[in-house]
Amino acid sequence: MKNKMLFLSSLLFWAFSPFAGNAQDGETVNESEKKFRQLYEEFRSPNVYRAASGAPGHLYWQQRADYDMQIELDDETQRLYGTETITYHNNSPDVLTYLWLQLDQNRRARDSDYLWLQLDQNRRARDSDTYKTQTNSISDKMSFQSLMQLHNNFDGGFKIDYVKDAAGRDLPFTINKTMMRVDLPQPLGPQGRFVLKIKWWYNINDRMKIGGRSGFEYFPEDKNYLYAIAQFYPRLAVYSDNQGWQHKQFLGSGEFTLCFGDYKVSLTVPADHILAATGVLQNSAEVLTAEQRSRWQKAQSANAPVMIVTEAEAREAEKSRAKSKKTWRFHAENVRDFAFATSRKFIWDAMPVQFGNRTVMAMSFYPKEGNPLWEQYSTKVVAHTLRVYSKHTFDYPYPVAISVHTDRIGMEYPMICFNGGRPEPDGTYTERTKYGMIGVIIHEVGHNYFPMIVNSDERQWTWMDEGLNTFLQFLTEQEWDRDYPSRRGPAYKIVDYMKGDKQGQTPIMANSESLLQFGNNAYAKPATALNILRETIMGRELFDFAFKTYSQRWMFKQPEPEDLFRTMEDASGVDLDWFWRGWFYTVDHVDIALEAVKWYRIDTQDPELEKAITKAGEQNQPKFIGDIRNQTAIPAAMVERDPATQDFYNKYDPFAVSILDKKEYERYLATLDEDEKKLLRAGYNYYELSFSNLGGLVTPLILEFTYKDGSQDVYHIPAEIWRYNDKQISKVFATQKELASVTLDPFLEMADTDMSNNHWPPQAQPTRFQLFKEREREREEERENPMQRQRRIEKMTNGETTQEQPGNGGKPAGSN
Repeated sequence: MKNKMLFLSSLLFWAFSPFAGNAQDGETVNESEKKFRQLYEEFRSPNVYRAASGAPGHLYWQQRADYDMQIELDDETQRLYGTETITYHNNSPDVLTYLWLQLDQNRRARDSDYLWLQLDQNRRARDSDTYKTQTNSISDKMSFQSLMQLHNNFDGGFKIDYVKDAAGRDLPFTINKTMMRVDLPQPLGPQGRFVLKIKWWYNINDRMKIGGRSGFEYFPEDKNYLYAIAQFYPRLAVYSDNQGWQHKQFLGSGEFTLCFGDYKVSLTVPADHILAATGVLQNSAEVLTAEQRSRWQKAQSANAPVMIVTEAEAREAEKSRAKSKKTWRFHAENVRDFAFATSRKFIWDAMPVQFGNRTVMAMSFYPKEGNPLWEQYSTKVVAHTLRVYSKHTFDYPYPVAISVHTDRIGMEYPMICFNGGRPEPDGTYTERTKYGMIGVIIHEVGHNYFPMIVNSDERQWTWMDEGLNTFLQFLTEQEWDRDYPSRRGPAYKIVDYMKGDKQGQTPIMANSESLLQFGNNAYAKPATALNILRETIMGRELFDFAFKTYSQRWMFKQPEPEDLFRTMEDASGVDLDWFWRGWFYTVDHVDIALEAVKWYRIDTQDPELEKAITKAGEQNQPKFIGDIRNQTAIPAAMVERDPATQDFYNKYDPFAVSILDKKEYERYLATLDEDEKKLLRAGYNYYELSFSNLGGLVTPLILEFTYKDGSQDVYHIPAEIWRYNDKQISKVFATQKELASVTLDPFLEMADTDMSNNHWPPQAQPTRFQLFKEREREREEERENPMQRQRRIEKMTNGETTQEQPGNGGKPAGSN
């Protein structure tokens, strides 16, 4: 690269001026487009309920609802019957004349308009908007499940038998699809409470056929059901300080916004069932055998999972069909919801997790179809999750944490969650199945923290629980296995989504029911953003302190997005408005181009040094082709043939150092002080790097300098470098070594979507392609997994013959 020479004073004034690269005189900058303006317009004004620091205000309040329920499961008809007594506490400063309750099962209400001509609208759910608003299309290949869903006429909505007050008097109520308004006989004032009683029933959905967060799975081999039941009772909607009633209709994506309360729940099921539920079992002597209770006691102090119900016992129970029923009674304190799972197929194991002098029981319930994976991993993963999440937030406050195995589902509730990950019938499994199971258990158990305790509004902001939880899931996975193949979290894993078509993206700060690319938007992108904050922008120490502060401030409370944003800044002392704006309020992406690197050295005015440099530079200049050819084409020039044509300039050497040159240099040095002389003689190289922001999302710059001697330096430049011009900037670096190369984002921290423009000198980035024959690829489930293949290898090595064929799940050839 050609050396460029200029005087130090002019170089440094421009390179280090805060206005370098800013808008030129006469240009106008649109304030609405500035990346660094504060989020005053987007945030609600602080008040006595929510402070500007992000903490709950000194008059913060939230409503409360306590439940006393009696539930009965009919295993013959797959119906659920229930009655509940709800005590609603009005802790708000407002007078309420009606209450709103959620009827989430009504999203499965039968879509038949003619029913309105025959039935009382207040006794029956209105048609489901979920079905009506679903978009559909036909492809060349359709699964039976997809087609059956088009023909689905399952009636799964709530059937409300009555709504009464504490004295048994009927209360007027109106059902509006998935919401029910109950009109109060008299206004409910501040600090008042009201008791209402509701009786209902509904048909439980076959979630393997029509989907759903809860429902039943049928096992045709032994003709048994596994029930994972949630959203099964009318639940009080949230009435809050910042939006009043949260009664947005449930369409299936936006989840649940609920009050905290205490629960007393009696669950009547077939006598040969084993049941898991939110809370603490109150009547173990009535529902467990003496041996099972003894095992439970041993599990309290074990250092590994202890079997409470063994696989042998579960297999035996599968064969039974109890004619009688039994009732399991659970109490749960300060929870926002309640769920349960029940089956005669359940194996049950448990182990303790210590938090100070408190013992939390980690437990798993699973059918034999989950083994060997579930027996080996599930409960240990539950315990691991509690430990890691607690380290980053707060000690897990509940007495139990339960993982229930249900095929092809992942869903969370207080103290209990439903998780997929099922091996092949022969007990083998793929690596993907193993890590998928571990990941979903971590994720769903982790939801105990967000939103079951830090109780965000899921109906409005999916990312506030899914994104934060996915971030902690990534940290927990990495502490489980250093080589854990985490799907989401690291910056480089979000690149394909970020650089995609913006027409198919929505900002993170979009309503839950309006999101495009749900998993990328609500899970991956916010998790990535938090990782970038932790690793690059704030650093682990500041981030971890601020995140823990947010978690502990909003335990058992109902935060909004700005409460998180404000707390992270308040506890860290880092202004992050530019970050929230870019990552959460736009669909911009990171694409920073290292456009140019210019190399400068100071003109020392030392004639011996500078003239030698200039001479060497000229000698190293490329030669014009004509001059090269003339060396041979012109045997002798005129001035060479006739010396009389030569004068002073033909003999003058501009690079010769004269006495006068030296005197002038001495006079120049006399004008400098010692610090200036030292800087002049230091021999620094000055490199001006120019950057363009092609993606629109401002970001810190991480630069790796590699010098010609092989050494390296890494520079971290905060994102505020873009504050005067978010399109193009330049920055000068001074080094005594000569640069060999520069790499932007060398550690994949920025989610830069185009790495081809991140290098100087430019580096070609190869892209690999595959050759394949034009034939239909085998479905993954039909391929032989590595464990099955190894079994065949071992048999062949031992000289055994086998009829097993690859691609049949390890079953003998010809079997069903």
